[in-house]
Amino acid sequence: MAGVILAAGTGLTGCASAEDAKPETKNFSFDGKTLNVRSHDIPTDLVAADRKDVKVTRWFDVGIGADEESSWSLKKGILDLQAACSKIANCDVRFRVEVPKSLKVLRNGRATDLKGTENKAAGAPPSVTAPVVRSWA
Repeated sequence: MAGVILAAGTGLTGCASAEDAKPETKNFSFDGKTLNVRSHDIPTDLVAADRKDVKVTRWFDVGIGADEESSWSLKKGILDLQAACSKIANCDVRFRVEVPKSLKVLRNGRATDLKGTENKAAGAPPSVTAPVVRSWA
């Protein structure tokens, strides 16, 4: 009985952390005037930068036993950022979106300020992240 409890407890200690994840980037060409970023409640930094395209960086760490489900696409002025885990598990994800300074940006259809700073563009995600814990049967 003690072995079963220990084994169950051991599986719970391996929490996912975006800080430990290797960053992945994707660049999107965009010539529109307004970009709507749909982040689906995922922590996302929006940054005005000296660039002509839209650069997305994703830090995504998946806990033990989980399957990653993610997508990022830019269609018809909507940048759709999605990430989740399947099965009963945890994952932690964070996005950073760098946009041209002249671009108007909406967050989930609403006007927003671009508060991120260019200085962190090449570094790891901020130390404060919100874990995304989801389960699907």
